[in-house]
Amino acid sequence: MPAANCPCFSSSLHMHPVYDEWVLKMDNGKAVTLDPDFLDAYINLGNVLKEARIFDRAVGAYLRALQLSPNHAVVHGNLACVYYEQGLIDLAIDTYRRAIELQPHFPDAYCNLANALKEQGKVKEAEECYNTALRLNPTHADSLNNLANIKREQGKTEEAIRHYCKALEVFPEFAAAHSNLASVLQQQGKLQEALMHYKEAIRISPTFADAYSNMGNTLKEMQDIQGALQCYTRAIQINPAFADAHSNLASIHKDSGNIPEAIASYRTALKLKPDFPDAYCNLAHCLQIVCDWTDYEARMKRLVAIVADQLEKNRLPSVHPHHSMLYPLSHRFRKSIAHRHGNLCLEKINVLHKPPYQYPKDLSASNGRLRIGYVSSDFGNHPTSHLMQSVPGKHNPKSVEVFCYALNAEDNTNFRTKVVKEAEHFVDLSKIPCNGKAADRINADGIHILVNMNGYTKGARNEIFALRPAPIQVMWLGYPGTSGAPFMDYIVTDSTTSPMELAHQYSEKLAYMPNTFFVGDHWNMFPHMLQKVIVQTKDGVLRDNVALVNSKNMDAVLEKLGISEKVHAKAATGEEVPSSAVFTSRAMYELPQDGIIYCNFNQLYKIDPATMQMWVSIIKKVPNSYLWLLRFPAAGEPHLLNTAAQMGLPPGRLLFSPVASKEEHVRRGQLADVCLDTPLCNAHTTGMDVLWAGTPMVTLPGETLASRVAASQLQTMGCPELIASTRQEYEEIAVRLGTDAMFRQHIRAKVWDRRTSSVLFQISQYAMELERLFGKIWEKHERGEAMNHMTDLILPQGNASVPRGVEVGH
Repeated sequence: MPAANCPCFSSSLHMHPVYDEWVLKMDNGKAVTLDPDFLDAYINLGNVLKEARIFDRAVGAYLRALQLSPNHAVVHGNLACVYYEQGLIDLAIDTYRRAIELQPHFPDAYCNLANALKEQGKVKEAEECYNTALRLNPTHADSLNNLANIKREQGKTEEAIRHYCKALEVFPEFAAAHSNLASVLQQQGKLQEALMHYKEAIRISPTFADAYSNMGNTLKEMQDIQGALQCYTRAIQINPAFADAHSNLASIHKDSGNIPEAIASYRTALKLKPDFPDAYCNLAHCLQIVCDWTDYEARMKRLVAIVADQLEKNRLPSVHPHHSMLYPLSHRFRKSIAHRHGNLCLEKINVLHKPPYQYPKDLSASNGRLRIGYVSSDFGNHPTSHLMQSVPGKHNPKSVEVFCYALNAEDNTNFRTKVVKEAEHFVDLSKIPCNGKAADRINADGIHILVNMNGYTKGARNEIFALRPAPIQVMWLGYPGTSGAPFMDYIVTDSTTSPMELAHQYSEKLAYMPNTFFVGDHWNMFPHMLQKVIVQTKDGVLRDNVALVNSKNMDAVLEKLGISEKVHAKAATGEEVPSSAVFTSRAMYELPQDGIIYCNFNQLYKIDPATMQMWVSIIKKVPNSYLWLLRFPAAGEPHLLNTAAQMGLPPGRLLFSPVASKEEHVRRGQLADVCLDTPLCNAHTTGMDVLWAGTPMVTLPGETLASRVAASQLQTMGCPELIASTRQEYEEIAVRLGTDAMFRQHIRAKVWDRRTSSVLFQISQYAMELERLFGKIWEKHERGEAMNHMTDLILPQGNASVPRGVEVGH
């Protein structure tokens, strides 16, 4: 929050010798008796009590002074300041007005009256009062600072900066103005300049808690997490009741995965400041992460009300776009949340005052090749690279010139190396932190279609796209929803994930792939799972998912050579294929060998009470069945165990395993009988992983993109019988898979076969289809046609059999 300054009215008063004696007597703890007719003593006593925040006694002293001098404008002004501090805003306004009546040329009174009016939401009147103060005294620093705060809140950033700078020109040691200017510079992405002004504010005022907290935000944005933590901690040391600092500290814990600590800090912030939307919504997300569903319905109701109020008032919503699919928000609200964040990017780049870019009108400059630029902060060991690392190298170099722009630094993994090697051009934009210069580089490369692979995920630099360095800009793969941004033209999707009747959810035009828009590089990363040898256990159990061996060289396995339970480091991360055969068994994870294992390997935030109720119902209906989840995070395990017990699940039927390395994570999926998808937000990468393991996945599509991806994967695989249209059908499919052994064997055999016989994991075909889609988009642009939904590549049969779904959470 911008720091407003309330000027003190007593600067013209001087201490009286009798007052000094009074202070001395106060220090000695003795009773004080003042000359009842000594006006200055009462005024100075009021000032001291006011500074000591002993407001009731300060009021008494000022009122006694006014009995002696009823028309003393300065006393009226100081009394009004005390009323303001007490929260008696109406009384403060009346008293300020009286001070102005008595002394019309009183800039301090106008400034403080404006502060009180602004507190009541009377912004226009407040602005007029600040301007009056400045007409009376053009160098009134407090009015300049406070007027700048209003301009900033109105979105008039340049005016705000001018006023802050003017205030600092008048009064260079103005800590509040330094801090406020720093905050604006931070919003503009000028982080080094912001840091400099925060440091100045703290130098001037070493106990300026707001400046410490806001400097922490800047350092956090600069990835200096330790520095940010120190700033928040110092702010709390200075002011233990500083709610914003507690909330900011919570965000550090949250981002670091320390969810219990984050929850505690958010709750402290809300105890200090109950009406704190950011803290409340972040607390709600933390509770979702650990599946703490205490007062879940009331929490969701309040969260929706907060978002509705913020959108109505045109404020940046406290719910992040990436989290919006987790809550029972309307599609309009979700789209509006994304739109506000897109507009924030535009506000940041507007200060650069860059002229519009010139674009290539055709392909002549690139020898007839379409230049595609993939922009991502995830070129490295990240699920996005696990999915698409082979795509750049699979494009046809005769028709496509591929550029990959990395927003993240080198992580020395094979994932990064593969993209660097196989993309025709690889540019490390992490070395160009200025968004304007990064956009200049992209534009200079003559990119025709620029692909946003981040959306609003961690590491995104959407300001680059807001500058529009390319004529066509497309969302693809990395973000499960609309950008809501006017600078993004298309979103690559498919007719199952985003049926045309749900197109209103998106700000972009829909660009349909012929099959699923999702992609997986599993054939390249995990070829050792193409075959498996079933091992009979010591107990004589012989099933296809109890104990097994995978190997790229199955002949060696059959000769009993080189079998291991572990793989080396590079193989564990999925960077290399295991060099020896790998043994996997239920016993390794303490899973019942003769039980029916239902699994879900998603992060736990994707589970909601309704989903858990369905799962418990399924387990209760299937004899000797178990639900296998991950400690993802570990803090969620006790909450889910408690909830399951309350829902009537017998003890021991809910099992947990720790999160594993990528290769083990995919390989151990073979041990489950069935994967139960999360309807709220589907298994996306995890869905591809479990299907590659040959394990059937039951899904229930909703209406959001995030809730329909699994249906798209299954449809492309040719397994529509695993897609439910209602919660009841979801349970029925899952129960039948658990109780009907013949049906289960049939479906498992089908999924195992369709991994290789369907197009789901055919990345070469996917790359060809993606470049065909981009080619169609460019041809449309080159003809000068208006952008519209791209359905040219849809297969004749389409995906009409997939249900539109229910809006999960309502």
